[in-house]
Amino acid sequence: MQQSAKQIYKRLLKYTFDYKLVAILSIVGMLGYAAMDALFIKLMQPFIDEGLTQRNTEVLTWAPLIVIVLVLGRGIFNYMASYCLSYVGSQVVRKLRQQLFEHMLFLPVSFHDQHSNGDMISKITFDTEQVQQAITRALQVMIREGAFVVFLLVVMFDASWQLSSIFLVIIPVVALIVNVVSKRFRKISKNIQDAMGEVTRGSEQMLAGHKVIHGFEGQDKEIGRFAQVNNHNRQQRVKMDATRALSVSVIQILAASAMALILAIIAMPSMIDTITSGTFVALLSSMMMMLRPLKQLANVNGELQRGIAAAQSIFEILDTPQEKDTGTLELPFCAGEIEVKSVTFCYPTKQEPVIRDLSLHIKPGERVALVGRSGSGKSTLSNLLPRFYDIEMGKILLDGKPIQDYKLKELRRQFSVVSQQVVLFNDTIANNISYGLDVPLTEQQLIEVAKQAHVWEFVESLPEGLNTLVGENGVMLSGGQRQRIAIARAIVKNAPILILDEATSALDTESERLIQDALDSLMADKTSIVIAHRLSTIEKSDRIYVLEQGQIVEQGTHQQLLASEGIYAALCKMQHGA
Repeated sequence: MQQSAKQIYKRLLKYTFDYKLVAILSIVGMLGYAAMDALFIKLMQPFIDEGLTQRNTEVLTWAPLIVIVLVLGRGIFNYMASYCLSYVGSQVVRKLRQQLFEHMLFLPVSFHDQHSNGDMISKITFDTEQVQQAITRALQVMIREGAFVVFLLVVMFDASWQLSSIFLVIIPVVALIVNVVSKRFRKISKNIQDAMGEVTRGSEQMLAGHKVIHGFEGQDKEIGRFAQVNNHNRQQRVKMDATRALSVSVIQILAASAMALILAIIAMPSMIDTITSGTFVALLSSMMMMLRPLKQLANVNGELQRGIAAAQSIFEILDTPQEKDTGTLELPFCAGEIEVKSVTFCYPTKQEPVIRDLSLHIKPGERVALVGRSGSGKSTLSNLLPRFYDIEMGKILLDGKPIQDYKLKELRRQFSVVSQQVVLFNDTIANNISYGLDVPLTEQQLIEVAKQAHVWEFVESLPEGLNTLVGENGVMLSGGQRQRIAIARAIVKNAPILILDEATSALDTESERLIQDALDSLMADKTSIVIAHRLSTIEKSDRIYVLEQGQIVEQGTHQQLLASEGIYAALCKMQHGA
């Protein structure tokens, strides 16, 4: 259900409750600051009437001292308000950003499939900054300048309630203008966030794919695409500024009109003798001083609505249900028996099923291979086993029990996945190998694992050895080297079920032979599922399943499938050039 601006802002302000004392101090500071300014104008009346008009030297003697006290008080209250509000605002943004980061980590894979990384990064960076503006700058102006307007009205009514009541006429009109403008601000703010998401997405795409862009001479295309997105962002910001300028001008014209009317009334012969010089100065000063806070209050509405739109965008993510983890069973170490029973699966973004009524049985310690054309459902099956996606039709059993019955952490602990797309973190080789371990490996253990996965062959010649930084997503390493680190990570995890999804695809023939030896020793006492296009790597498998359009069309050993002269035999002949 769509929340109103008021509900969103109330929810946002709840984040300040953990810092109540500091927030109260900031409010006291803001009210004190406004009171000092209003008091200065209030005291102008006795200074002029008693000090100057009546020549009272005692009042004039006190005037400099009072001015110094008011200026000092103003400075202290300003510092208190600014520091405390900045502290609260930064804490709220830190908390929101942390919550957003943590929540995104636990969202299902299907959510990330439907949302670009650029949009999500924009929410963590840009949207949270907009929220800080709504809490700090907007709140400061609303409380401080709002209080100043109220205090000035008190000064005016104290000086002459009859004349000051004219100002009350414009208040409903100002409220109506603010209400209309707020809706437009919020709509434009949402457009600005979407535009910033597009800017981030375009930038991220350019940086990630710069080699492809250079290779295919796509610079002009990318420049044109980014220019369009960038210009759209500019247009939205101009609309925001134009709306803000118009609303400020209208409000100031209304206030000036009220002021002009009051001055016209004062100029009447019947009124001029009833008002003192001090009262006149206090009224005029209050009206003049009121123009600035009215302008700021009108201006801040844009920042406030931008912050509310950003908060709405953040809360939409925070309200997205996390990955379902309804399992209750513990699973320290499984035997590795897998049964897939009549499973049909369709990705949330697609209409056609990728897997159709698929059934297979893998015994503990068995080495199974999945082969078939691209899009036949091999990798999808490897994603269903650790529950990266949930199935709606059919069952997947692990050690005789549905995988949904196990706790997610316990289930995923049973799988080591080495895929074609190796993900490395911008950290050292050592930390990438031992990623996810509660207790880090000793240097000697790391070296043994590195030798087993043939990582040591290229690491020992590096100046920093295992402490070498791999760069963003392993950019400093070759594809084969990244693949070996991924295999070393799987060796360290030592899970009972091993899934190799094109694990040797990025290796040359010599490296593949070395890695195959490492994988053979790794698979020795494990249930292994190997997905491969290179059929030479799966000849030793206990059983080979051939998939076509999400269904098993052939199964058997390498020799049995060759003898049947079906799809597998044809694939083998094709790869051997026959």
